[in-house]
Amino acid sequence: MPSRSRHGSAPGPAAEPAAEPATGSADGPATGSVAGPAGLSVTGPAAVSAAVALAAEHGVRVREPVVLNDSFNLRVHLRPAPIVARIPTVTALGRPRPAEALERELAVASYLHAAGAPVVPPSDLLPPGPHVRDGVTLSFWAYAEHDPGHVTTPETAGRMLAELHGVLRGFSGELPLLGPVLREPVRLPELLSGRIEPQALDRLRTAHATLVERLGTEQTERAAQVVHGDAHPGNLLATPAGPLWNDFEECMSAPVGWDLACLSRTTRLDGRAAVRAYGADPDDPELRTYVAARGLQGTLWVLVRALRLPEHAAGARAALDAWLRDPSGMTR
Repeated sequence: MPSRSRHGSAPGPAAEPAAEPATGSADGPATGSVAGPAGLSVTGPAAVSAAVALAAEHGVRVREPVVLNDSFNLRVHLRPAPIVARIPTVTALGRPRPAEALERELAVASYLHAAGAPVVPPSDLLPPGPHVRDGVTLSFWAYAEHDPGHVTTPETAGRMLAELHGVLRGFSGELPLLGPVLREPVRLPELLSGRIEPQALDRLRTAHATLVERLGTEQTERAAQVVHGDAHPGNLLATPAGPLWNDFEECMSAPVGWDLACLSRTTRLDGRAAVRAYGADPDDPELRTYVAARGLQGTLWVLVRALRLPEHAAGARAALDAWLRDPSGMTR
């Protein structure tokens, strides 16, 4: 029998490259705080209450809200309805306008679902959002019953990513060029000031500035298309209907090498084999810059997560130490 299912089981933005923390379900209230607009701080239970109240306004009665995951985002199953509320928490710390990321995610996922691609779709039982209620930004998604213990093969992951990219080439909306890679990390070191040693913070800032110089070019823009943004196998859910892609909050315009870097660095399967199954060469020199950028991005996000969830501090420190030893992103 499958273990208890969760919609959106992946930890969050770029979490996997730096560390792969356990993300088990938690049947109870979230204990952290949510960084909302204008610096408003909202407790996890208040965020759940906002989601329940908003659902009720649209005729959805929630008898038993269940927190599925509280890591980079808070995800709540609005039982008995097959709806999951997604509430930016840690991600809101690094995104001053979190609704914009949710809007992009909803647009891309809706397009893919309409095109017949295997994705977890936005909810069709109420307006999916994004919404802002009592200072809480959130979106609503279909609940996807799945087996979080399922092991995806490299062949499946690589093939499905290639197919996903094929469908994404038809998306006509505008997305920021490498936005989650070039723009968001500028804000994250500011949040870490005084939390890690200045020398390490300087190295993180310098590494990001170097990557901006390398990637923020016309050549990058010419090679760009819409990509998933966080294409590791934790975001490929094993459902009764087959594997479904999930978690498009980092969708952006970028060369496909970005998604291949995400896939190659996973510890959930043989990433190099998955890249070959995609039809690419894992030793392609052009991938190295994306691998380094992915490693930096993941390190910054797990450090910021520890500000809100101190129980992750030891893992964040280990991720930072690993990055300081090898900022190339080639080792884990």
